[in-house]
Amino acid sequence: MLFRSQFHDRRTGRDNYDAEAFYNTDFGKTVKNAYETDEGDADKARVDAMNAFYGTKNQNMKDFSQEDFAYWHSQHHKDSYEKMNVNFHRDPTDVVADQKEAEQVKAIQDEKANQDPIGQAPQQPPAPQPAPQQQAAAPEQPASQQTPAQEGPPAIEKTKGTLTIAFGRFNPPTTGHEKLLDTVASNSDEGDYIIVPSRTQDKKKNPLDADTKVSIMRQMYPNHSERIVNDPQNRTIFDVLKKAHMDGYTNVRIVGGGDRVAEFEKLSNNYNGKLYAFDNVEVLSAGDRDPDGDDVSGMSASKQRKAAAEGDFATFRKGVPSSLNNKQARELYNTIRSAMNIKEGWNMWEIAPRFDWKNLRENFVNENIYRVGHFVENLNTGLIGKIIRRGTNYLICVTEDKIMFKSWIKDVSEAVTNNNAPSGVPADQRLVGTDAHRKYVEKMVPGSEWGKQFINKYRKK
Repeated sequence: MLFRSQFHDRRTGRDNYDAEAFYNTDFGKTVKNAYETDEGDADKARVDAMNAFYGTKNQNMKDFSQEDFAYWHSQHHKDSYEKMNVNFHRDPTDVVADQKEAEQVKAIQDEKANQDPIGQAPQQPPAPQPAPQQQAAAPEQPASQQTPAQEGPPAIEKTKGTLTIAFGRFNPPTTGHEKLLDTVASNSDEGDYIIVPSRTQDKKKNPLDADTKVSIMRQMYPNHSERIVNDPQNRTIFDVLKKAHMDGYTNVRIVGGGDRVAEFEKLSNNYNGKLYAFDNVEVLSAGDRDPDGDDVSGMSASKQRKAAAEGDFATFRKGVPSSLNNKQARELYNTIRSAMNIKEGWNMWEIAPRFDWKNLRENFVNENIYRVGHFVENLNTGLIGKIIRRGTNYLICVTEDKIMFKSWIKDVSEAVTNNNAPSGVPADQRLVGTDAHRKYVEKMVPGSEWGKQFINKYRKK
């Protein structure tokens, strides 16, 4: 019989287990389906086995999380997985880094909150006051001088209720997105909702520019056309939330795919009171999406880009709502193929990572992509940050505003940034062997020292 401490160890032993990587494999998808499907006696047998493994007394499969199920399955069939030469336990250094992430984020936020306005001297501590018997009566200061400098977002009168928001790539928009928009509308208060397409554009994962995308969406989803926002200032989910705050909303409700709920929930709540101020920030799931499914829920943008790249209009047409006729669907199909520049050749892992996880990870492990010091954009939130650390299949990044975020490699793309670095070596930095020349070379090598300095600065002593 196992002692309670041993059961505890089995739970905490998952800290270095990567369930996300497990479920991204072909066999992992089958296992996930077993979790989601009620199989009667077989399901009951799994529940009994998991109770014995974890020391629990659960009645149903759904009483365990997907991560619980993945870890148990990996251990229950350990011999089989070892023969397949697969291992989903992460490097211990990654685990330690993740445990420190929350502390690092707090340190970054505290530093930013304590920063003084540009061009102003730091505020000096109050001078010691003389004893009461020696203190002379001082004239009363104006109220404006007595009030400390405000931290966080500006105070705005709350004149509106709850704004419901959907922020996404929609590249290209599909019948699956139509389901998302309907969910947003049905969960809104008195129809107060907005749909905000991201501004990201590239040849691989985001072939449609923002203006083209919005125009197509308004044709595809006529019931929601007036709620689809085309604002160049809304580059990230934070931009949307800050504007909602400035517009006087009391609460916000964010609706997204089931695989993005945790990410939105963490980021939006972490910065409530710092970048914006709402009484309540709620995140709702529009349902789990199956990129390989044949129904509406399975019609993903990845599948549409794959069909366009392969020249498969028949499959592409299935993902286009009936609000567009065949001619309009063909025009969209050709527009995407043209934007992706199919003639130049393409790699599946670049345009639809969900369908070629193996090659994506191989290129990542070999450091062909996403190196420390590079800038990437999180395609779910729009945040652009510099990579300061690489995990097994994820990145830790920091924006120029010192917002730290974590992203799976399937959810990012190389960001295009303005490089203002000088051309050539300045005259005073040309002498090899000098500190000036060394510092110049470090600036020209992305991530050579910056990431180390950043992490070490906030490392727990």
